[in-house]
Amino acid sequence: MVSVWGAVNPLSENFAEMNQRGLLVRADRNINVFHSLTDRYPDGPTYLHYYDATNPEARRYLWEKIKAGYHDLGVRGYWLDADEPEITPVTHDNLRYHLGSALEVGCIYPLLHQQGFYEGDPASVTLSRSAWAGSQRTGAVIWSGDIPSTFDFLSRSVRAGLSMSASGIPWWTTDIGGFLFGDTRSDTFRELIVRWFQYGVFCPVFRVHGLREPQDLSIPGAGISGAPNEVWSFGETATPILSHLLHLRQGLRPYLDTLNQAAHETGLPPMRPLWMAFPGDPAAWTVEDAFLLGPDLLAAPITAEGQRSRAVYLPAGADWMDAWTGAVFSGGQTIQCPAPLEHIPVFWRTGSPFARRFDQIP
Repeated sequence: MVSVWGAVNPLSENFAEMNQRGLLVRADRNINVFHSLTDRYPDGPTYLHYYDATNPEARRYLWEKIKAGYHDLGVRGYWLDADEPEITPVTHDNLRYHLGSALEVGCIYPLLHQQGFYEGDPASVTLSRSAWAGSQRTGAVIWSGDIPSTFDFLSRSVRAGLSMSASGIPWWTTDIGGFLFGDTRSDTFRELIVRWFQYGVFCPVFRVHGLREPQDLSIPGAGISGAPNEVWSFGETATPILSHLLHLRQGLRPYLDTLNQAAHETGLPPMRPLWMAFPGDPAAWTVEDAFLLGPDLLAAPITAEGQRSRAVYLPAGADWMDAWTGAVFSGGQTIQCPAPLEHIPVFWRTGSPFARRFDQIP
């Protein structure tokens, strides 16, 4: 997977042609520059333009460059970062797209950006920071963006993922651990990375990313490099827990395959609010901090520092097996569950052919 922004450096070999052909976003006021970034050239901040994803000709132009530079060499994954697009300052009233003012059409930018890659190769995968209604048609994976490494944003991510699923976009993920300000020396962050892993292992797409502290500024020519971000980078307590979670995710693959196939064929998202499977249970409509992964597995993340237990509502109409102890509970009740640092509460619907005890996974 390669990272592709919609931004265009004025020193790019493609800039003059794109500008002359009207393939760039325009400004109603002042000059057509929308973001400042330290790029590979020149040395120091560069003022960037953006290609106009609402222009079919611009989308075709970009794909031709991507095809020649990446696709024809075997690349099939594209990381579409900053595809809102990211502008500074945020002055949507100043942006003029092929389809009109950004005040009218700006939010459709990520969908059309993704569409250009899908039209070029329907089998490709895009990882995008933003989406719009319909992005599921392009095979886009959406993540929660460059959010801070805090328990508050972990809690928000649970709700954001359920909102994304309810919007019909099935491929949801986050930067496990958050993206910004996660200090690998901090006990708080080391607990956070464990809790975020425990949430992420039950998300449709499971990935770790982030600019960790302390950053290394001493590598010549490399700019800023974050601290190590591998599973063994967060202390002796976290390492075996994260290792177990990797094995747990691998053990879930047969189940995940069925969910992915169902999403492909029907649009039903792998991650689901409780009410999606139990619409007749009024209490299921009130749960925002737990979710179903497919029809058979209920996960209840821990999103507060130091929390070692939590209440979990088990939907009515099914019996539920604790994935850690094997104990079975009737649905339609709230139970208090232990949540040591080693695991979060997880339940299988009884009778599921995929049910297994997680404490028996190596």
